[in-house]
Amino acid sequence: QVQLVESGGGLVQAGGSLRLSCAASGGTIRNYGMGWFRQAPGKEREFVAGITWSGSSTYYADSVKGRFTISRENAKNTVYLQMNSLKAGDTAVYYCAAGAGTSARQYDIWGQGTQVTVSS
Repeated sequence: QVQLVESGGGLVQAGGSLRLSCAASGGTIRNYGMGWFRQAPGKEREFVAGITWSGSSTYYADSVKGRFTISRENAKNTVYLQMNSLKAGDTAVYYCAAGAGTSARQYDIWGQGTQVTVSS
């Protein structure tokens, strides 16, 4: 069973950058589409970015388009989320997941999440 572990979260000032990593163990993710979601306190989990198994196609929520970039290195069994120009509204727990699409219901395997806090 593939397990996902996120890292790279932390506290950053508005306008700053963070790079999140999602490392897989117990199996390969090379055959999986992957995605990043986030959940702020009191809000539902929302889609952030997705990438196909090959990395040839990416897609983003409108709220992060142009600021966030999803990528993957299948040889390292790792997916990344580069976050630039961060805003206070980006504060949330960020989760990576294996699947495809923009709905959380389309993802089967989830990490435990990493906290991102953006101070204004």
